[in-house]
Amino acid sequence: MMRDHLSSLAKPLRRSGATNWSGLLFVAPFVLCYLALLVWPLLSGIWLSLHAIDLLSNLGRMAGVLNFIDLLRDEMFIRSLRNTLLFAALCTPAMVITGLALALALNRPGRTTAILRGVFFGAGVLSVTIVTLIWRLVLMPDRGMLANVLHGAGLASVAPLQNEWLALPAVALATVWWGIGMPMMLFLASLQQIPHDVYEAAALDNTSRWRSFRHITLPAIRHSVILVAVTQMIAQMQVFGQVQLLTQGGPNNSTRSLVMFIFEAMFEQWQLGYAAAGAQALFLLMLAGMSLQGWLERRERKALA
Repeated sequence: MMRDHLSSLAKPLRRSGATNWSGLLFVAPFVLCYLALLVWPLLSGIWLSLHAIDLLSNLGRMAGVLNFIDLLRDEMFIRSLRNTLLFAALCTPAMVITGLALALALNRPGRTTAILRGVFFGAGVLSVTIVTLIWRLVLMPDRGMLANVLHGAGLASVAPLQNEWLALPAVALATVWWGIGMPMMLFLASLQQIPHDVYEAAALDNTSRWRSFRHITLPAIRHSVILVAVTQMIAQMQVFGQVQLLTQGGPNNSTRSLVMFIFEAMFEQWQLGYAAAGAQALFLLMLAGMSLQGWLERRERKALA
């Protein structure tokens, strides 16, 4: 009897162990893909950045941190890094402010607002080639839409993509036009989670719209503001396509981005290790952005606790 009782207790234990192993089997495909597509390339990139390797011959030697020292001495890398940070500084606030303004304006029922949401979000599904073609036509000197508007106002036409001071803001403007749909939708989703009773109570107290926005709306969507700001900052640090197609990094390297620098180091100069070192510098920038998001979220949780 005692033996039968012990065997009956052991069966559930064996079944639970089998269930745990079956759960690991379900997770295994994701883990393997994660290791193969993310972890292994990251480790390979770090290994390459510590070597001086020619892409053609695939022969190299251990360089240690010499690639990173050369990066710090490379004026083109410093210029590309500064352009990338400036581009992110131009685009990120514009994405947050414009996306929130559109979400506030379109956060109401109706066919017209639904159509406008689709219009603003529709630009985001266009390819970078189509976007740059549209903005080339807009910014074309003498014959573009901007030139026609300036001529109609009695002003001289300008060529923003050929001006060292205007080229990067022009690319940033095209990028904001292209990507504003996703921040707008994220803010719309957050705004629709706010109970209407709160606004009705504020209206009964004769609260102005500005005070309602400041004391009700902003605190309720602060997590979305942080999310949009950090994700856009990380995304804009990886700018490449629109710069490559609109300006090719010019004029006078005023729009050359960090990704373009990495691309040229690998496929034009054939310096695989040097390009990998530049990629690691970009990775550290994005890692700093993700760390900033985590720090802000922890600070918000501590403030609410």
